[in-house]
Amino acid sequence: MTDDDKRIAVRARIHGRVTGVGYRYWTVGQANALGLHGWVRNRSDATVELLAVGPKGRIDSLLAACQRGPSLANVTHIDVDAARMEDAGVGFRQLPTL
Repeated sequence: MTDDDKRIAVRARIHGRVTGVGYRYWTVGQANALGLHGWVRNRSDATVELLAVGPKGRIDSLLAACQRGPSLANVTHIDVDAARMEDAGVGFRQLPTL
């Protein structure tokens, strides 16, 4: 097993113009296309938070895509921390705003 195949879990906070631009919907599509598990939600501080579980290489691909975001977004930076795999659930979905 290569490092890119090793399953990891990350929690990310995406900052910038990321609410009201379809970012969550777009993220669900990106994560599902990569076969990841987890969720994405808006936060009341105008950031987007996501938790993703899957092979490291695919998580890296999702985070790189999230840095670009959908066409109307303007991502300024992403904070990434380790997370618990158990918190992801099955599939990738959108959660209500926190």
